[in-house]
Amino acid sequence: MTDLVIGADGLARCAWGASTPDYVPYHDREWGRPLRGDDALYERMTLEAFQSGLSWLTILRKRPSFRLAFDDFRIEAVAAYGEADVTRLLADAGIVRNRAKVEAAIANARAALELPEGLSALLWSYAPPPRAARLASFAEVPALTPESTALAKALKKRGFRFVGPTTAYALMQATGMVDDHLAGCHVTDVMGSTP
Repeated sequence: MTDLVIGADGLARCAWGASTPDYVPYHDREWGRPLRGDDALYERMTLEAFQSGLSWLTILRKRPSFRLAFDDFRIEAVAAYGEADVTRLLADAGIVRNRAKVEAAIANARAALELPEGLSALLWSYAPPPRAARLASFAEVPALTPESTALAKALKKRGFRFVGPTTAYALMQATGMVDDHLAGCHVTDVMGSTP
């Protein structure tokens, strides 16, 4: 299995998770772990949207600056942003300065506030059933699924931006709605209990 590597600590990891020291804690403690809570999921959705067209490593390294710039991704705070905040964010070298993505982050916070069930409940309602077994290689991992396509449509219908089917699937992977750690990876029991 070339998609797994044994780290200096003797643990088998998905190869991407050991490709740089920055990825190891993210792979081991965050990626694929079930995450709930409207603000927490809004953060991940926003970062996945900012990642579009860029390396996830770039976003991961800038995450502390993003958190500072976006009031720790508190939905109510970001939803209240105005043009002065857009100008401030576009001047912030610590984040990705893309007007369309900044405006989408604000619009998405406003859309999240309008959800009667809350963002967490909406997102998790599209989680597929757990697979019977982990995949053997990253060649088997899909870029999108019927569930991520349906989620993207549902979000778009509710006014969300920059969350297409591929981004929706990446969000599902990052937040534990799917377990795409490979067979043999030391990270176990990431799915936990059924949401």
